[in-house]
Amino acid sequence: MNPDLRALYPWVKFSRERLFAWAEALPDGVYTLERPDFAYGSLRNVQAHIADCYVAWVARRGLDLTDTAFVDTSAVPDVAAMREVYAGVDALMERAFDQFTTPDEVFDLLWRDQVLQVTQRWLVMHPVTHEFHHKGQLLTMGRVMGHPYPPGPDTDLGSPGDVMAAPSPT
Repeated sequence: MNPDLRALYPWVKFSRERLFAWAEALPDGVYTLERPDFAYGSLRNVQAHIADCYVAWVARRGLDLTDTAFVDTSAVPDVAAMREVYAGVDALMERAFDQFTTPDEVFDLLWRDQVLQVTQRWLVMHPVTHEFHHKGQLLTMGRVMGHPYPPGPDTDLGSPGDVMAAPSPT
């Protein structure tokens, strides 16, 4: 794949790491607290849904790894376990960066009984933008539960110096 998408992904991981650090600082039980008024029910479940998006689009459809499992939230009791899930997501993305050699070539993809015209670039960007959409949802859920993200560096993309200097969390 051309280097721009590979270069983008460390920014995604840096931003995700800030969210993980916040989630680790939450009181016990808040991360997995099920609330019927929240989409997906809990902070953990939203992060599992995001990981599943990477699995669905990058692994299963893009890399044809049809046996790649979706997240079993019963096996994810805390943020540390979710970090392990995302280590797998990161490995999928690295594999895609190595194997997606025609990022802008349009092809047909069957999805929910309809044919979508997509590219390998789209298969990478869809879960990335999906993750950022749900990041806002996670932060709103935290505020509603009385645990807002603290003042300081926000969860948007870090500065280039911060991102390039940060050790890889996975």
